[in-house]
Amino acid sequence: MDGDWSPELLQRPRQVIIAADFSKQVTHTVVWLSEMNLDIDLVQVGLWKVEGHLVVGFTKVYPTPEVEEFTLTPARVEAKAAARKLEERSRARNAAHILIAVGLLPDGTRLRLTPRHGAPQAIREVILAWASEDGSRATAAWNNNTGKPLTWDADGKPYTPAGLANHIFKSVTGRTPDGIQGTTWWDVDTGNVPNTVDPDEWAALAGASLADLAKQLNGSARKDWTSLHTLLGAIPSGQWTTYGDVASVIGSHAVPVGTHLATCGQCPNAWRVLTAKGRVSSGFQWTDPTRTDTPTDALTAEGVRFDGGAADPEARLPLEALRGLLDG
Repeated sequence: MDGDWSPELLQRPRQVIIAADFSKQVTHTVVWLSEMNLDIDLVQVGLWKVEGHLVVGFTKVYPTPEVEEFTLTPARVEAKAAARKLEERSRARNAAHILIAVGLLPDGTRLRLTPRHGAPQAIREVILAWASEDGSRATAAWNNNTGKPLTWDADGKPYTPAGLANHIFKSVTGRTPDGIQGTTWWDVDTGNVPNTVDPDEWAALAGASLADLAKQLNGSARKDWTSLHTLLGAIPSGQWTTYGDVASVIGSHAVPVGTHLATCGQCPNAWRVLTAKGRVSSGFQWTDPTRTDTPTDALTAEGVRFDGGAADPEARLPLEALRGLLDG
Protein backbone atom coordinates (compact mmCIF):
# COMPACT_ATOMS: atom_id res chain seq x y z
CA MET A 1 0.00 0.00 0.00
CA ASP A 2 1.68 3.23 -1.16
CA GLY A 3 -0.36 5.79 0.85
CA ASP A 4 -2.36 7.08 -2.16
CA TRP A 5 -6.05 7.11 -1.22
CA SER A 6 -8.96 7.53 -3.56
CA PRO A 7 -11.72 10.14 -2.87
CA GLU A 8 -14.17 7.28 -2.36
CA LEU A 9 -12.08 5.85 0.48
CA LEU A 10 -11.67 9.25 2.16
CA GLN A 11 -15.44 9.66 2.19
CA ARG A 12 -16.11 6.38 3.96
CA PRO A 13 -18.07 6.59 7.25
CA ARG A 14 -16.29 6.05 10.55
CA GLN A 15 -15.43 2.39 11.14
CA VAL A 16 -15.90 0.72 14.54
CA ILE A 17 -14.30 -2.54 15.65
CA ILE A 18 -15.83 -4.13 18.75
CA ALA A 19 -14.21 -7.00 20.66
CA ALA A 20 -13.61 -8.28 24.18
CA ASP A 21 -9.88 -7.57 23.81
CA PHE A 22 -7.39 -6.37 21.20
CA SER A 23 -3.90 -7.61 20.49
CA LYS A 24 -0.97 -5.23 20.05
CA GLN A 25 -0.90 -6.06 16.34
CA VAL A 26 -4.50 -4.90 15.96
CA THR A 27 -4.02 -1.66 17.88
CA HIS A 28 -0.80 -0.84 16.01
CA THR A 29 -2.54 -1.47 12.71
CA VAL A 30 -5.49 0.74 13.66
CA VAL A 31 -3.16 3.58 14.67
CA TRP A 32 -1.39 3.29 11.31
CA LEU A 33 -4.72 3.28 9.44
CA SER A 34 -5.77 6.39 11.34
CA GLU A 35 -2.59 8.12 10.25
CA MET A 36 -3.62 7.23 6.71
CA ASN A 37 -6.83 9.26 7.24
CA LEU A 38 -9.19 6.36 7.94
CA ASP A 39 -11.61 7.15 10.77
CA ILE A 40 -11.68 4.06 12.94
CA ASP A 41 -12.58 3.29 16.58
CA LEU A 42 -11.66 0.37 18.79
CA VAL A 43 -14.34 -0.40 21.39
CA GLN A 44 -13.82 -3.02 24.08
CA VAL A 45 -16.96 -4.78 25.32
CA GLY A 46 -17.48 -6.47 28.69
CA LEU A 47 -20.36 -8.55 30.02
CA TRP A 48 -21.16 -8.87 33.73
CA LYS A 49 -23.93 -10.38 35.81
CA VAL A 50 -25.10 -7.98 38.53
CA GLU A 51 -27.88 -9.02 40.93
CA GLY A 52 -29.32 -11.43 38.39
CA HIS A 53 -29.18 -8.99 35.47
CA LEU A 54 -26.76 -9.02 32.56
CA VAL A 55 -24.93 -5.72 32.16
CA VAL A 56 -22.94 -4.81 29.06
CA GLY A 57 -20.21 -2.17 29.22
CA PHE A 58 -18.37 -0.51 26.34
CA THR A 59 -15.00 1.21 26.68
CA LYS A 60 -13.36 3.10 23.83
CA VAL A 61 -9.76 1.97 23.51
CA TYR A 62 -8.86 4.13 20.50
CA PRO A 63 -8.83 7.02 19.84
CA THR A 64 -8.20 8.22 23.37
CA PRO A 65 -10.49 10.96 24.71
CA GLU A 66 -7.69 13.53 24.39
CA VAL A 67 -7.27 12.76 20.69
CA GLU A 68 -11.00 12.54 20.05
CA GLU A 69 -11.75 16.01 21.45
CA PHE A 70 -10.03 17.53 18.41
CA THR A 71 -12.11 15.59 15.91
CA LEU A 72 -15.61 15.33 17.43
CA THR A 73 -18.40 17.09 15.59
CA PRO A 74 -20.76 19.33 17.65
CA ALA A 75 -23.52 16.70 17.44
CA ARG A 76 -21.22 14.02 18.84
CA VAL A 77 -20.07 16.37 21.62
CA GLU A 78 -23.71 16.88 22.63
CA ALA A 79 -24.39 13.14 22.50
CA LYS A 80 -21.34 12.46 24.64
CA ALA A 81 -22.45 15.04 27.23
CA ALA A 82 -25.96 13.59 27.30
CA ALA A 83 -24.62 10.07 27.82
CA ARG A 84 -22.43 11.29 30.67
CA LYS A 85 -25.38 12.97 32.38
CA LEU A 86 -27.47 9.83 32.09
CA GLU A 87 -24.67 7.76 33.59
CA GLU A 88 -24.25 10.19 36.50
CA ARG A 89 -27.99 10.24 37.21
CA SER A 90 -28.04 6.45 37.15
CA ARG A 91 -25.16 6.26 39.64
CA ALA A 92 -26.91 8.73 41.96
CA ARG A 93 -30.19 6.80 41.85
CA ASN A 94 -28.40 3.51 42.44
CA ALA A 95 -26.49 4.92 45.42
CA ALA A 96 -29.67 6.13 47.12
CA HIS A 97 -31.43 2.83 46.41
CA ILE A 98 -28.53 0.84 47.90
CA LEU A 99 -28.53 2.90 51.10
CA ILE A 100 -32.29 2.50 51.44
CA ALA A 101 -32.25 -1.22 50.63
CA VAL A 102 -29.54 -1.93 53.20
CA GLY A 103 -31.17 0.36 55.77
CA LEU A 104 -27.91 2.07 56.69
CA LEU A 105 -29.33 5.48 57.60
CA PRO A 106 -32.27 5.82 60.01
CA ASP A 107 -34.95 8.33 59.08
CA GLY A 108 -33.93 11.79 60.25
CA THR A 109 -30.18 11.21 59.84
CA ARG A 110 -28.49 14.60 59.61
CA LEU A 111 -26.42 15.35 56.51
CA ARG A 112 -23.91 18.11 55.81
CA LEU A 113 -23.14 19.77 52.49
CA THR A 114 -19.69 19.16 50.99
CA PRO A 115 -19.67 20.16 47.27
CA ARG A 116 -17.62 17.77 45.16
CA HIS A 117 -18.45 16.20 41.80
CA GLY A 118 -19.38 18.58 38.98
CA ALA A 119 -18.14 21.77 40.66
CA PRO A 120 -14.60 23.18 40.18
CA GLN A 121 -12.71 24.04 43.35
CA ALA A 122 -13.31 27.77 42.97
CA ILE A 123 -17.08 27.26 42.76
CA ARG A 124 -17.01 24.82 45.70
CA GLU A 125 -15.46 27.55 47.84
CA VAL A 126 -18.10 30.06 46.74
CA ILE A 127 -20.88 27.55 47.54
CA LEU A 128 -19.48 26.89 51.02
CA ALA A 129 -19.19 30.63 51.69
CA TRP A 130 -22.80 31.07 50.55
CA ALA A 131 -23.92 28.21 52.78
CA SER A 132 -22.11 29.67 55.79
CA GLU A 133 -24.29 32.81 55.53
CA ASP A 134 -27.29 30.68 56.54
CA GLY A 135 -26.52 27.43 58.36
CA SER A 136 -29.71 25.78 57.11
CA ARG A 137 -28.34 25.88 53.57
CA ALA A 138 -25.60 23.42 54.53
CA THR A 139 -27.79 20.78 56.19
CA ALA A 140 -30.44 18.27 55.20
CA ALA A 141 -32.28 15.30 56.68
CA TRP A 142 -32.32 11.81 55.21
CA ASN A 143 -35.47 9.74 54.90
CA ASN A 144 -35.77 6.28 53.40
CA ASN A 145 -37.82 7.34 50.40
CA THR A 146 -36.56 6.12 47.04
CA GLY A 147 -38.18 9.08 45.30
CA LYS A 148 -36.75 12.08 47.16
CA PRO A 149 -34.73 10.99 50.20
CA LEU A 150 -33.36 14.42 51.17
CA THR A 151 -35.25 17.24 52.91
CA TRP A 152 -33.33 20.50 52.74
CA ASP A 153 -33.37 22.53 55.95
CA ALA A 154 -33.30 25.80 54.01
CA ASP A 155 -36.77 25.37 52.52
CA GLY A 156 -38.18 22.17 54.04
CA LYS A 157 -38.76 20.66 50.60
CA PRO A 158 -37.86 17.09 49.49
CA TYR A 159 -35.21 16.53 46.82
CA THR A 160 -33.18 13.85 45.17
CA PRO A 161 -29.47 14.21 46.00
CA ALA A 162 -28.74 15.35 42.44
CA GLY A 163 -31.76 17.63 42.36
CA LEU A 164 -30.69 19.43 45.53
CA ALA A 165 -27.06 19.71 44.40
CA ASN A 166 -28.21 21.17 41.07
CA HIS A 167 -30.54 23.58 42.87
CA ILE A 168 -27.75 24.81 45.14
CA PHE A 169 -25.28 25.13 42.24
CA LYS A 170 -27.73 27.19 40.19
CA SER A 171 -28.76 29.33 43.19
CA VAL A 172 -25.13 30.32 43.73
CA THR A 173 -23.82 30.61 40.18
CA GLY A 174 -26.95 31.39 38.18
CA ARG A 175 -25.92 28.66 35.75
CA THR A 176 -27.25 25.17 35.12
CA PRO A 177 -24.55 22.61 36.07
CA ASP A 178 -23.18 20.18 33.53
CA GLY A 179 -23.95 16.93 35.31
CA ILE A 180 -23.58 16.56 39.09
CA GLN A 181 -23.49 13.31 41.04
CA GLY A 182 -25.44 14.64 43.99
CA THR A 183 -24.72 11.73 46.34
CA THR A 184 -21.09 12.93 46.48
CA TRP A 185 -22.23 16.27 47.93
CA TRP A 186 -23.66 15.01 51.21
CA ASP A 187 -21.85 13.51 54.20
CA VAL A 188 -23.38 11.97 57.32
CA ASP A 189 -23.21 14.39 60.24
CA THR A 190 -21.69 11.96 62.73
CA GLY A 191 -21.97 14.54 65.51
CA ASN A 192 -25.69 13.69 65.69
CA VAL A 193 -25.86 10.04 66.78
CA PRO A 194 -29.22 8.24 66.46
CA ASN A 195 -30.09 6.50 69.72
CA THR A 196 -30.50 3.18 67.92
CA VAL A 197 -26.87 2.79 66.82
CA ASP A 198 -23.47 2.14 68.32
CA PRO A 199 -21.74 5.55 68.59
CA ASP A 200 -18.40 4.03 67.59
CA GLU A 201 -19.89 2.43 64.49
CA TRP A 202 -21.63 5.71 63.64
CA ALA A 203 -18.39 7.67 64.04
CA ALA A 204 -16.80 5.36 61.46
CA LEU A 205 -19.07 6.93 58.82
CA ALA A 206 -17.34 10.31 59.19
CA GLY A 207 -15.86 11.82 56.03
CA ALA A 208 -17.69 9.47 53.66
CA SER A 209 -20.26 10.79 51.22
CA LEU A 210 -23.52 9.02 50.44
CA ALA A 211 -21.88 7.80 47.24
CA ASP A 212 -18.89 6.40 49.17
CA LEU A 213 -21.14 4.58 51.63
CA ALA A 214 -23.24 3.09 48.84
CA LYS A 215 -20.10 1.86 47.10
CA GLN A 216 -18.91 0.18 50.31
CA LEU A 217 -22.27 -1.49 50.86
CA ASN A 218 -23.06 -2.52 47.29
CA GLY A 219 -23.87 -6.22 47.41
CA SER A 220 -24.68 -6.24 51.13
CA ALA A 221 -27.70 -8.03 52.44
CA ARG A 222 -31.07 -6.37 51.99
CA LYS A 223 -33.71 -6.01 54.68
CA ASP A 224 -34.30 -9.72 55.14
CA TRP A 225 -33.43 -10.38 58.78
CA THR A 226 -34.08 -14.13 58.78
CA SER A 227 -30.38 -14.98 59.07
CA LEU A 228 -29.98 -12.39 61.83
CA HIS A 229 -32.76 -13.93 63.89
CA THR A 230 -31.29 -17.41 63.36
CA LEU A 231 -27.85 -16.21 64.44
CA LEU A 232 -29.14 -14.42 67.54
CA GLY A 233 -31.04 -17.50 68.62
CA ALA A 234 -27.82 -19.51 68.54
CA ILE A 235 -25.68 -17.22 70.72
CA PRO A 236 -25.00 -19.22 73.89
CA SER A 237 -25.74 -18.02 77.40
CA GLY A 238 -22.81 -16.37 79.16
CA GLN A 239 -21.29 -14.94 75.98
CA TRP A 240 -21.78 -11.73 74.05
CA THR A 241 -21.01 -10.33 70.61
CA THR A 242 -21.07 -6.95 68.86
CA TYR A 243 -23.25 -5.31 66.26
CA GLY A 244 -20.25 -5.17 63.94
CA ASP A 245 -19.47 -8.88 64.25
CA VAL A 246 -23.10 -9.84 63.70
CA ALA A 247 -23.24 -7.58 60.64
CA SER A 248 -20.05 -9.13 59.27
CA VAL A 249 -21.51 -12.64 59.53
CA ILE A 250 -24.85 -11.85 57.87
CA GLY A 251 -23.40 -9.49 55.22
CA SER A 252 -24.80 -6.22 56.51
CA HIS A 253 -23.53 -3.21 58.46
CA ALA A 254 -23.50 -2.57 62.19
CA VAL A 255 -25.73 0.52 61.92
CA PRO A 256 -28.79 -1.14 60.31
CA VAL A 257 -28.32 -4.17 62.58
CA GLY A 258 -28.47 -1.91 65.63
CA THR A 259 -31.47 -0.03 64.26
CA HIS A 260 -33.30 -3.30 63.64
CA LEU A 261 -32.58 -4.71 67.09
CA ALA A 262 -33.82 -1.49 68.69
CA THR A 263 -37.24 -1.90 67.09
CA CYS A 264 -37.48 -5.67 66.58
CA GLY A 265 -40.28 -7.49 68.32
CA GLN A 266 -38.97 -11.00 67.61
CA CYS A 267 -35.17 -10.88 68.03
CA PRO A 268 -34.01 -13.57 70.47
CA ASN A 269 -31.11 -12.93 72.84
CA ALA A 270 -30.83 -9.28 71.76
CA TRP A 271 -29.26 -8.41 75.14
CA ARG A 272 -26.22 -10.47 74.15
CA VAL A 273 -25.33 -7.97 71.39
CA LEU A 274 -23.30 -5.01 72.66
CA THR A 275 -21.35 -2.11 71.21
CA ALA A 276 -17.77 -2.46 70.02
CA LYS A 277 -16.64 -1.38 73.50
CA GLY A 278 -18.76 -4.04 75.19
CA ARG A 279 -21.42 -1.63 76.43
CA VAL A 280 -25.21 -1.76 76.21
CA SER A 281 -26.52 0.39 73.36
CA SER A 282 -28.45 3.46 74.46
CA GLY A 283 -31.18 2.42 72.04
CA PHE A 284 -31.73 -1.02 73.54
CA GLN A 285 -35.25 -1.92 74.56
CA TRP A 286 -36.85 -5.19 75.63
CA THR A 287 -39.28 -6.92 73.31
CA ASP A 288 -41.21 -7.72 76.51
CA PRO A 289 -42.27 -4.31 77.89
CA THR A 290 -42.94 -5.84 81.32
CA ARG A 291 -39.25 -6.55 81.95
CA THR A 292 -37.68 -4.18 84.46
CA ASP A 293 -34.13 -5.55 84.53
CA THR A 294 -31.35 -4.28 82.27
CA PRO A 295 -29.26 -6.14 79.68
CA THR A 296 -26.37 -5.78 82.14
CA ASP A 297 -28.46 -7.55 84.79
CA ALA A 298 -29.36 -10.33 82.35
CA LEU A 299 -25.78 -10.89 81.24
CA THR A 300 -24.49 -10.76 84.82
CA ALA A 301 -27.00 -13.46 85.76
CA GLU A 302 -25.55 -15.57 82.93
CA GLY A 303 -22.05 -15.20 84.35
CA VAL A 304 -20.67 -12.25 82.34
CA ARG A 305 -18.66 -9.87 84.51
CA PHE A 306 -18.77 -6.08 83.97
CA ASP A 307 -16.10 -3.53 84.80
CA GLY A 308 -17.09 0.13 84.61
CA GLY A 309 -20.08 -0.70 82.45
CA ALA A 310 -18.08 -2.76 79.93
CA ALA A 311 -18.51 -6.51 79.54
CA ASP A 312 -15.59 -8.84 80.14
CA PRO A 313 -13.76 -9.23 76.78
CA GLU A 314 -13.02 -12.85 77.69
CA ALA A 315 -16.74 -13.61 77.36
CA ARG A 316 -16.93 -12.11 73.87
CA LEU A 317 -17.74 -14.76 71.27
CA PRO A 318 -14.93 -14.90 68.68
CA LEU A 319 -15.95 -13.90 65.17
CA GLU A 320 -15.16 -17.31 63.69
CA ALA A 321 -17.19 -19.02 66.39
CA LEU A 322 -20.06 -16.65 65.66
CA ARG A 323 -19.79 -17.43 61.98
CA GLY A 324 -19.86 -21.12 62.80
CA LEU A 325 -23.17 -20.72 64.59
CA LEU A 326 -24.82 -19.63 61.35
CA ASP A 327 -22.96 -22.05 59.12
CA GLY A 328 -23.81 -24.94 61.41
